[in-house]
Amino acid sequence: MVCIRCQMVVKAELEKLGLRYCNVKIGEAEIIDTILPEQLTELDIALKKSGLLLMDDKKSILVEKIKNAIIELVHYTEDQIKVNLSDYLSENLNYDYTYLANLFSEVKGTTIEKFYLAHKIEKVKELIVYDELNLSEIAYKLHYSSVAHLSNQFKKFTGLTPTHFKNLKNKRRDSLDDV
Repeated sequence: MVCIRCQMVVKAELEKLGLRYCNVKIGEAEIIDTILPEQLTELDIALKKSGLLLMDDKKSILVEKIKNAIIELVHYTEDQIKVNLSDYLSENLNYDYTYLANLFSEVKGTTIEKFYLAHKIEKVKELIVYDELNLSEIAYKLHYSSVAHLSNQFKKFTGLTPTHFKNLKNKRRDSLDDV
């Protein structure tokens, strides 16, 4: 689950199955009731129809928690972190960062840092398209050290300068699931 709509789908499917939950947030659902095998199968089928996966493998769940923490931080949190990403993830997930980084790379085939930067660039694209902030304000908002740093990273990921991207009328942003 990487968006609020996904949370709504999960809540609706849990309610259809009569399963009580106390918390549904991005990436996880905390269910109060004991789930019968038949209910678990039904839930899995219903979620797949909506493009969601039910996970029960501990490593996959932890990788999803890493992804969701980064997505939440970059796309849904107004203030960016004031500490290192490694410290942020370690504190929030209660695991050593080295373990998280190795697991993430093993499962996803990319580093946490590259995943984080890819999402920051998607956020930059979003802010450029909205045209409410200039590049200096975007750089400040996303904690880039300078506009030049933001521009260099943007070009490295997209092949375009932020200004060229802004001038492209038909360029579409990537879906968060595709990043």
